[in-house]
Amino acid sequence: MTQNRTAVVTGAARGIGAATARRLSRDGYAVAVVDLDEAASEVVAASIREAGGSAVGVGVDVSDAEQVEAGVARIADELGPPVVLVNNAGIIRDNLIFRMTESDWDSVMNVHLRGAFLMTRACQAHMTAEKFGRIVNLSSSSAQGNRGQANYSAAKAGLQGFTKTLAIELGKFGVTANAVAPGFIQTDMTAATAERMGVSFEDFLAGAAKQTPVGRVGQPEDIAATISFLCSQEAGFVSGQVIYVAGGPLD
Repeated sequence: MTQNRTAVVTGAARGIGAATARRLSRDGYAVAVVDLDEAASEVVAASIREAGGSAVGVGVDVSDAEQVEAGVARIADELGPPVVLVNNAGIIRDNLIFRMTESDWDSVMNVHLRGAFLMTRACQAHMTAEKFGRIVNLSSSSAQGNRGQANYSAAKAGLQGFTKTLAIELGKFGVTANAVAPGFIQTDMTAATAERMGVSFEDFLAGAAKQTPVGRVGQPEDIAATISFLCSQEAGFVSGQVIYVAGGPLD
């Protein structure tokens, strides 16, 4: 039962995060729409409220421990104890290894890995107290390696190990932890990749679709649907898993 339960989605001002926030609201959760830009978060939260849901936009730099603690405390106060956490916040700083700067590396690690750690540490206290919790970390098919993404690939692979350890540590408290690893999803982030590569987004999408067994690229709602299941009561025996949502088989 999701009534009166609170879900937190990071990086939720756009793309997969926004789609997930809206889906979890339809599933009955009160939703904290968390993003670096609180104004953009509030736009998504307002759309959820207009549709009849309960939501609040919260501006948090997930790599900043003080902001995370303050943000989660505010969420608990305004919406109730957060028992669902979707660690979706992410950035890309793509470059070949010989061109990659320390800043490129550190910024990606700070948002993806440090951010997931800080948000999870703050939210799990509420989950263990409630004896129920769902943690979903966004990995990527790039965790298997991808040219120009040594930082991003390493971070996404790290999230898989983080997920499995959370499942081991928190299972006895009724908390599950799983990772969703999207393939090619049509978002602002993939549009930015196309621009960096100097190709039109339309050609980029067409090329990706040809390489995908189902013959199309993914949409944010495809990922949100899988996250919805993993956050459900019925998914209580699914934990420590990495689910590739990529339109075809990936190891």
